[in-house]
Amino acid sequence: MKLITQFTNQLFSGDIKKYFSRNTEEQIYPSDVASILNTIPLENALATFTSFSLARKARIFPFIERFNQKDFFSSLPEEQKSILLNNLVSTDRVSFLSSLKDPDFSAVARYLNEKNRREAENLLTYPKDSVLRLVNTDFITLKSNMSIEEAIRYLQENQPDNENANVVYVVDERGKLVDDMPIRKLILYPESRHLYEIMDYNCITLGLNDTTEDAAVTFKKYDRVSLPVVGPDGILMGVVTVDDVMDASEEEDTRDMQMFGGMESLEFPYVKTPLLQLVQKRAGWLVILFLSEMLTATAMGYFEAEIAKAVVLALFVPLVISSGGNSGSQAATLIIRAMAVRELTVRDWWYVMRREVQSGLLLGLTLGILGAIRISLWQYLGWYNYGEHWLLLAITILFSLVGIVLWGTFSGSMIPIILKKVKLDPATSSAPFVATLVDVTGLVIYFTIAAFILRGTLL
Repeated sequence: MKLITQFTNQLFSGDIKKYFSRNTEEQIYPSDVASILNTIPLENALATFTSFSLARKARIFPFIERFNQKDFFSSLPEEQKSILLNNLVSTDRVSFLSSLKDPDFSAVARYLNEKNRREAENLLTYPKDSVLRLVNTDFITLKSNMSIEEAIRYLQENQPDNENANVVYVVDERGKLVDDMPIRKLILYPESRHLYEIMDYNCITLGLNDTTEDAAVTFKKYDRVSLPVVGPDGILMGVVTVDDVMDASEEEDTRDMQMFGGMESLEFPYVKTPLLQLVQKRAGWLVILFLSEMLTATAMGYFEAEIAKAVVLALFVPLVISSGGNSGSQAATLIIRAMAVRELTVRDWWYVMRREVQSGLLLGLTLGILGAIRISLWQYLGWYNYGEHWLLLAITILFSLVGIVLWGTFSGSMIPIILKKVKLDPATSSAPFVATLVDVTGLVIYFTIAAFILRGTLL
């Protein structure tokens, strides 16, 4: 931290390169250097980056913000581009390539060697949420008939010093995964023993069809730092590490939160998104919701005669409608999150519906009683005169709130499940969308109940 503070001070003196020349890579973590480069003006960041050695650039590059990586790569001397790109860990290389548009992708991909090009093109054909996008193909396998001494010698000669060096993978003659083994076992047992003698044959794996969400759940359940990915025939395809899954989960959570708030997900962080693009991402949903809210005016126009006869009904429109929208947003938030952490699945729809109907009735009854008490209290204290039929008005508000809150909780809980069933992202059932739906339908419920209870009196 002291070194980072010293470097930050150097920014104001303009002596960035001099500072870095006095500090080795071991003194400052590459991620810390990248964090600084991500925050200073791009021109200064590029000038600093180009002053580093190629080995140092390769360590820092994966931690550069994705939206800046293209500029940093372009700043490299021509002869360094191919070396850096081909020496990146496969997951970092695929992450960088996946952020490029078609013209830029073609321009960068020409620096790849044939092996890495085929591998990248293959991995990029999988969906963005596929665990295969996070697969690291730089791993070493061992055979079960090896002695511990032979295994250690083989690793020393072939295993690069990377994040996959903590666990080794034992395969058979066909490349089928037999077991995963922490390095500590090779140290704690006598060198004369064979691997098959110390294996437990209990290997947790991920499949080709697993998503990053599936991987996050598996990592959490089994408390692992890396997991192998195998094909249908058990052949080892690669390794996924927990830090890559965490990064992917963070991106997914950010996207879901933005969509749940009623907007398109941002391609870049908020502070780096241009103003016009920020407006564009928000305007689409706002227009849709605005047009949907126009139906509220249409619904009120349909009940214009009732409102003309009993203007007092209009006083409580914001009260009853907002209660329905809020209850619907609550339900949608709870169900979406429960599905995200695998507490619920689509098959649990009946359980959810029964539970939310019961919750809606109790919540609606609670708010309805409070609304009725409010009308009665104001009438009794003389703070407002609701007329001779104030008691019927209080009963109307009570039953309206029960009906609207019940409908809100039902809609908010069922819409995410329906979207999940039809293979859509439940986050698109955003709180504003649910609130708008309940606003329109809530008016119909409110005035229908009012027409029934107040018929022959106010109406």
